[in-house]
Amino acid sequence: MIAGNDILVIKLGALGDVILATPHLRRIVEAHPDARVTLLTAPGYADLVQGLPGLEVVTFRRHGLAEMWRVLAWLRRRAFAVVYDLQGSVRSRIMTAVSGATRRVGRCRSAVYTHYPPAGGNHRHAFRMLNELLECAGIDPAPPQAWLTAAGGTGGRVSLWLEKNRLAGARLVLMHAGCSAHWPSKRWDATHFAALARALQDRGFRVVWIGGREDRELNGWLARQAGQDATAEFSFPELVALGRCCEFAVVNDSGPMHVLAAADVPVYALFGPTDWRRSHALGQQERVLCNAVPCSPCHLRSCPPEKEHRCLHEITPGMVLARLADDGCL
Repeated sequence: MIAGNDILVIKLGALGDVILATPHLRRIVEAHPDARVTLLTAPGYADLVQGLPGLEVVTFRRHGLAEMWRVLAWLRRRAFAVVYDLQGSVRSRIMTAVSGATRRVGRCRSAVYTHYPPAGGNHRHAFRMLNELLECAGIDPAPPQAWLTAAGGTGGRVSLWLEKNRLAGARLVLMHAGCSAHWPSKRWDATHFAALARALQDRGFRVVWIGGREDRELNGWLARQAGQDATAEFSFPELVALGRCCEFAVVNDSGPMHVLAAADVPVYALFGPTDWRRSHALGQQERVLCNAVPCSPCHLRSCPPEKEHRCLHEITPGMVLARLADDGCL
């Protein structure tokens, strides 16, 4: 148990990073049983953790100077005793400093923090880095299992959707062919996804294309090739419930990769420009699909034309099918 009656945890985004931090958030709440623990996060992620007992969730719109001033004023009024900065950005460091907390825990060495872990290697997974943050604050490390809340009626709504689309009882495969608009280099070829979906369909599986509104056009095209379009049909907790109904999932390196991993089903993730050692979904490191070309990982948001996106393009649908067969999924 750690002293302090008003505790702040800062974790603003992105989606996958917030999900990776949920076990650590739970550990912090457990370490402060008699305190009020507040999570400061972006509006889109509030429903991921709303049901955790002992946690208050406050959202922060990450655009605009006026919003930043509003949050800084709120921080000063609240007078937090302890701040855990799980974000580690310039913005979150400013928030940590302005809070005036006497105990300030961060991810790296900085004058802003009173507690921080020792420097480590460049290939550490984000989950491990957050466990190091907990340990330097005297909190037991978190287990490698994402924790997401399930709102009332979540499973029932998913069941109704499956029945409506004649998918109840089917051998489901979930696929996410999209990714962040800021990372087009993370996308496996849409034609590869379509070919894989047709091959799985021929083997008796039913493919469901998941994603947000930004994936609508892509998923519409893919569903015309094979499968069912479920664009923007489900909240994050509902997507976990849907994941528990599937045999496995095939996805790009994206937020839904982490959401589906929380459902404790096999998630096969395609990695190219990013380092899978640092950002694979929890418990899914043995299911990473990558192509060991010299320029990968490059961490470039767009692939230079002369590289021909070989890191992902050369992973063929046949190679993915062979891996699924080897793992006993087919």
